[in-house]
Amino acid sequence: MGKIDLSQISTTSLKFCKNKEDALKLTGDLQRQMYDLLYLMFAHDKYSLLIILQGIDTAGKDGTVRHIFSSANPQGIKVFSFKKPSLEETRHDILWRCHLHTPECGLTTIFNRSYYEEVTTVMVHPKLLEQQHIPQEFLKRSDFFKRRYERINDFEKLLTQKGTVLIKLFLHISKEEQGKRIKERLQNRSKNWKFSRADLKERRHWNKYMSTFEKMLLETNTPHAPWHIIPSDNKWYRDFLVSKLIVEALQKLHMNFPRAEK
Repeated sequence: MGKIDLSQISTTSLKFCKNKEDALKLTGDLQRQMYDLLYLMFAHDKYSLLIILQGIDTAGKDGTVRHIFSSANPQGIKVFSFKKPSLEETRHDILWRCHLHTPECGLTTIFNRSYYEEVTTVMVHPKLLEQQHIPQEFLKRSDFFKRRYERINDFEKLLTQKGTVLIKLFLHISKEEQGKRIKERLQNRSKNWKFSRADLKERRHWNKYMSTFEKMLLETNTPHAPWHIIPSDNKWYRDFLVSKLIVEALQKLHMNFPRAEK
């Protein structure tokens, strides 16, 4: 992946389907395949699946989680939403709290946000670094974030070498679509609980976030854990493309149902 300019990447592309009707039909077929493949992975008990969701506020991370869950047995899938780190978590390295929740063999885990906040949100809000008990000589290094990218890449390689399949999804929406979704949260009583004043404050930093996302995607897109930029203005296309990527990744694995003991 060369230089990335998110402003030049479509948030409404329909590259892999004709229209909404086509996407919904294909998604239904993919969901059935996904269920069977996740069931097979559980029985095979050698591989695991880690799905990482990143994107700006209102990008659709929660909706994507619900969609994936609808295609899996709840017993074999877990979700972790990483909010503001606790005191204990800030006193460890940036990967510690996430490593604790990576999936064991046979299981699937979804990270709703992840350690990637440590190379995005903290770049937009540097004061957050003051809470992490980092020695000043490390903070002052010009390659501070470069080293974080490297540690993330090493960590993901460690996971894949144990049999974890990483699917990293960047949910890409337009600023206009984000505005519509924030407005809907205000106007729809069933969605009022999702609204936060922080959403409006963070919206003012749109350009900064896009810049940090571009760096993140460029520096951590690796052969063993590539990024997938998902056009997400249309939720039905987002769900279709996510299903497609998961099914294709699982189909590449060499899995079989264990034979009963004689």
